[in-house]
Amino acid sequence: MCFSWKVFALDSFAPLLATVAAYLIGSLSFAVIVSRAMGLADPRTFGSGNPGATNVLRSGSKKAAVLTLLLDATKGWLPVVAVASLGAPWGLGTGTVALVGLAAFLGHLYPVFFGFKGGKGVATAAGVLLAFQPWLGAATLLTWIIIAGFFRYSSLASIIAAVFAPLYYLFGDGLAWYTETPVTVAIFLMSLLLLWRHRENIGRLATGKESKIGSGKKK
Repeated sequence: MCFSWKVFALDSFAPLLATVAAYLIGSLSFAVIVSRAMGLADPRTFGSGNPGATNVLRSGSKKAAVLTLLLDATKGWLPVVAVASLGAPWGLGTGTVALVGLAAFLGHLYPVFFGFKGGKGVATAAGVLLAFQPWLGAATLLTWIIIAGFFRYSSLASIIAAVFAPLYYLFGDGLAWYTETPVTVAIFLMSLLLLWRHRENIGRLATGKESKIGSGKKK
C-alpha cells in the first residue's frame, strides 16, 4: 500500500517535474557557454547583444556558431522526445509533451541561470517543432533557409518561418499528421513569442538598418 501511494504521488507530480526539467534544460544558454569554452567574447557584449548562434557568428568563429545552433536546437528537441517516448508509464500524454516543448522554449527566452535574459529562441523552437513532428520541423527549417538564402537576413527568415509554422501544422492535418489541440496551442504561442522577440528587428528591417548574415563581425 505504501509503495502504491508513492507511485501514485510520483505520477501526480510527473507533468510538473517534466515541465520544470524542460525549462531548466532550455535555460542553458549555449551561446554563452560555447563562447566561454572556446575563449571567445561573450555574445551579449557585441553585435545585437543576443545570445544566439547568429550573434556568435559575428565573433568570427563559424565552428562556435554551428555548435551553438545545434545545442540550442537539441535542448528543444530532447525534452519533447524524452517525454513522448518514455512518458506514457508516468501518465504523460500529449498535453505534457506540448507543455514541455513550450517550457524548453521559454527557458531559452528567459533562462534562470542567466538572469532571465536569453535569446530569441529560433533554434530552440526549431528543435521543438522537429520533436513535435519531423516533417513540420523540416518544412519550417526549409522556409528559413530559403528566405535567409535569398535575402540574407536571419531575422526576416525567422519572422517568416514563425508565421508559417502554425499554418503548416494546421494545413498538414490529415495529410502528413493529425493535429492535436495542446500542440497547436504550443506552436501558436511560440510563434507569437518569436514575433514579439523580433519586434526590434522588424523596426530595423522597415528602416533598412538591419544587419545581414555575415556582416558586423567582431574585429
